[in-house]
Amino acid sequence: MSTEVLSHFLKNNDRKLRLGFQVALQCAPFLKGLKVSCVISLDEELYSGLSEIFTGMDIVYHMLSRSDGKCLVLFYRPIEMEVYLAHQKAQALLGEYGYAGMCVEEMLRRLSERIQELSGREMGFPHEIGVFLGYPPEDVKGFIENEGKRYLMIGYWKVYSDLARARMIFQEYAHARDCAVNEFLTGKSIREIAL
Repeated sequence: MSTEVLSHFLKNNDRKLRLGFQVALQCAPFLKGLKVSCVISLDEELYSGLSEIFTGMDIVYHMLSRSDGKCLVLFYRPIEMEVYLAHQKAQALLGEYGYAGMCVEEMLRRLSERIQELSGREMGFPHEIGVFLGYPPEDVKGFIENEGKRYLMIGYWKVYSDLARARMIFQEYAHARDCAVNEFLTGKSIREIAL
């Protein structure tokens, strides 16, 4: 997709069009069912438009933080997120950061607090956010232990283990993005793209 097309949609004066395009572009692997969740940074003025896009869908969105006219929003399907976060490796890693014994909503509140705490100290994002985004726990742990360095590959996340699997997943995500954007450009709604 050309830079001109991206710029046209992401800077469009039509807020609904701009929001729909951003969701299609940045949430495609999630919308297509390949990821358990996704996170995007939105202009705060667009946040209220999410209810119109996602009403009646099995997708929930949660504002993780807001600052300087922007908000960080996590999108997920509740049942899938609950099942994913219940896996032993995810539980073990999240337990190290104070998420033990919590339901999904409590975990997201804690994640929001951690994001705000670390961004307030200009320390970036809490590393455990990778677990919530469906990154392999081994790669999240590798990122933490290596302080974001010495990775095997970088793509949708930094890869520290199972390079072949990560390459395959990244290709699937790129294909999903291309499909979702093309569907949006032909007039499909986010609901239709996500089915």
